[in-house]
Amino acid sequence: MSKIKIVFYLVLVFIIYKGYVAFKDFEIGVGDRYAEIEERAEFEKEGEVVGLMMYLGDPPVLKEHLFTESSSKCLDMKQIAEETSFAYYECARVKAVLVGKKIVSIVEELEVIE
Repeated sequence: MSKIKIVFYLVLVFIIYKGYVAFKDFEIGVGDRYAEIEERAEFEKEGEVVGLMMYLGDPPVLKEHLFTESSSKCLDMKQIAEETSFAYYECARVKAVLVGKKIVSIVEELEVIE
């Protein structure tokens, strides 16, 4: 009788575990699908992001901007860009209008990252 109880408890724990994993995967999947739908629908939203800015001319005028995942990634990209171009680059935390992970326009430059 005790072996049957142990097997029953093990099966019960396994079922609970599988239910928990399925529930967590469902929550993660919903978040990913929501982000994908938002990006495909091209919803514009405003937020604070780190961007690589390219300035040309005298006086310098903002010509290009690129969304980056982090400030360290931006600084690496800035170093490579400065080695291969004559433009002025800076990494900055900006308030921007975003469509997915693309900067559409800069609303305000908040902080320059060195």
